Amino acid sequence: MKKETARKLKLAALIFVGLFWMHSLYDTFALPYIFHLRFFAPVTTAFINKYDGPKELKQKWVPLKKISPYLRQAVVLAEDDRFYEHGGYDWKAIKKAVEIDLKKKRFARGASTITQQLAKNLYLSSAKNPLRKIKEFFIALKLERELSKDRILEIYLNVVEWGNGVYGAEAAAKHYFNTTAASLGKHEAAFLASILPKPRFYDKYRGGPYLQRRVATIESRL
Repeated sequence: MKKETARKLKLAALIFVGLFWMHSLYDTFALPYIFHLRFFAPVTTAFINKYDGPKELKQKWVPLKKISPYLRQAVVLAEDDRFYEHGGYDWKAIKKAVEIDLKKKRFARGASTITQQLAKNLYLSSAKNPLRKIKEFFIALKLERELSKDRILEIYLNVVEWGNGVYGAEAAAKHYFNTTAASLGKHEAAFLASILPKPRFYDKYRGGPYLQRRVATIESRL
């Protein structure tokens, strides 16, 4: 009798563990519904939902045509200069990043495309773990399959963080220059594109020599 009870408990435990792993795999690889993003702006994002900073969250959606062409071009130049050529992943950039990381023996350079960054912002987190990166990979491919490049860029420019509680191009233009996203000039666009890797840091420290050189480099290419 005891052996039978032990066998049933062991079977129940195996079933529980199996169900747990099935749920974990589903949670890892199940992809979000994206088709509606062709027509509607996302109500919120994973990053916005997790914002807990001291300042009031600011965001205002504007269509791509009301975002300065200088900002559109500057962000592509700064974040993903082959955006209109790749299918969600820039394999050349990945190869170069791996070579640099191996040389420096640390994660010194990233290779995320705008599409990957949008996938992360909309649905995931900033955690650097393999499962998160795998899910990001598949979401990025789905975004590329279901949305146009301009739509991907439009959503990205409206949801990306540009400072402590500042999300999207319209809020960023107001926060830094007291203007609209449509009115941004070359220098202003180059500045906003330059601070994207570390927006909260550069929101506080805007005059460093490295940032100024980066702004000048991007502005010269506009």
